[in-house]
Amino acid sequence: MKKYLLFTVFASGMTTLAAELAAGRLIGNVFGTSNLVWASIIGLILIYLTLGYFLGGKWADANPTPGAMYRVLAWGAFTVGLVPYIAGPVLRSAATAFEALSVGIMAGSFVTVLILFIVPITLLGAISPFAIRLSVDDASKAGQISGQIYAISTLGSFIGTFIPTLITIPTIGTTKTFLAFGLFLLFVALAGLGIFASKSEMIKLIWMPIVLAVIAVLFAGQALKNNKGQVYETESAYNYIQVQELNGFMLLRLNEGQGVHSIYHPDTMQYGGPWEQFLVGPYFYANRRPQDVKRMAIVGLAAGTAARQATEVYGEIPIDGFELDPKIVEVGETYFGLDLPNLNIHIGDGRLNLERSPYKYDIVAVDAYRPPYIPPHMTTREFFTIIASHLTENGVLTINVGSVPGDRRLIDGLATTMATIFPSIHIMDIPGSLNTMIYATMQETTRENFRENLVAFSINSSSNPLLIHAMNATDANLVDGYATTTVFTDDLAPIEWIVNDMVVSFVLNGEVDILK
Repeated sequence: MKKYLLFTVFASGMTTLAAELAAGRLIGNVFGTSNLVWASIIGLILIYLTLGYFLGGKWADANPTPGAMYRVLAWGAFTVGLVPYIAGPVLRSAATAFEALSVGIMAGSFVTVLILFIVPITLLGAISPFAIRLSVDDASKAGQISGQIYAISTLGSFIGTFIPTLITIPTIGTTKTFLAFGLFLLFVALAGLGIFASKSEMIKLIWMPIVLAVIAVLFAGQALKNNKGQVYETESAYNYIQVQELNGFMLLRLNEGQGVHSIYHPDTMQYGGPWEQFLVGPYFYANRRPQDVKRMAIVGLAAGTAARQATEVYGEIPIDGFELDPKIVEVGETYFGLDLPNLNIHIGDGRLNLERSPYKYDIVAVDAYRPPYIPPHMTTREFFTIIASHLTENGVLTINVGSVPGDRRLIDGLATTMATIFPSIHIMDIPGSLNTMIYATMQETTRENFRENLVAFSINSSSNPLLIHAMNATDANLVDGYATTTVFTDDLAPIEWIVNDMVVSFVLNGEVDILK
């Protein structure tokens, strides 16, 4: 009995953490994966476990039998498997609400989905105290037995942390992850009933896996989101990925879908937004020409819009694209024309891979700053020092920063930090969006240099129209300076504090997010 009981505790602990990780993805697909969302998930899961520990102890004292414990486990496992199917309609409603930022529906949906976890997590939390009650037959060993059971449960939780993230979610998806863990634990419970209670007790609950299997078949292939023009959705270890087609344009959206991360149309290269603005940075230097740009790096490649536009303007110069999520690259190759022979794609963390690069660049484009997904280690003085070491003598760093109306704290903080390394900072707000471009040059540069280059290109009939269009937009929307504020460092970069406050204020005000 004891060995199977320990195995049960292990399986329960593994499923509990797997459900928590899968909950993050289930909710994150619609509400995003910011630390605000994760704090809500983790906090409530801990509350549910606390309730489970309390109830489990009471139930175990009232009915200290293996049959009672395995019945509780069976219901916990069954409800784990049900969660994504019950949550599906709520999440689809929330996804539609997110398109228009209907705050009331979003908030209600968020709370509803979180409440769905109270039953399965509470029931799974009851298993460890139940197992302790069943195992203690000698009071002098109560501490040892309790420690052993919690150690086994924690080991299961450790395994359950990695399996969904590294294996099941990227391969079979979030819904089937819930289903797989729920069915696994359900069979553990049914076997326990058959071993320790009776076969008749097991047979009474045999309908549970049958019902889950039928539900899985009936709802197989149902898309999480049914937004207008959706042509593809998938999940990776990092993101929920969605491709939409609107008026012939392919749009890449991630997670909650409030930002367009890449755009593609086979017949045009002018999309507006931030991508083409990465191209104009070199022209803050005097007498700069397109042929002076020899190599470019893009940190945050996504599906390759900026790389395609750079190739259009500068020809087939070598471009090193750094992208964390390999699945996004696959989507880019399928839907966004990401087949450039001059593009060298590097999968992994952008800061680490850029630091390892043996090359110097005329342009380093950083497209990784969209609230609430701003990696703090890519906002610091140390990061910008790495970039400076990989820029040519007349190189330029350009970053795309998302903001919210009336709040420029993030822009000011990044500009202040960059100015500790780069002698000139230029800032441009992209019209019709909540995006700002910050340009930092290795030498002293001026707005007058930029305008002189623009005039020279405008009267040259051979100038690329995409470049002229982007430069005109930059010149018309340059802003005067920034507020000097905190310098971000690897030791202290309060990005989460700033961004969380920005996002909460943004949502509560009901603004429409048009970030790209």
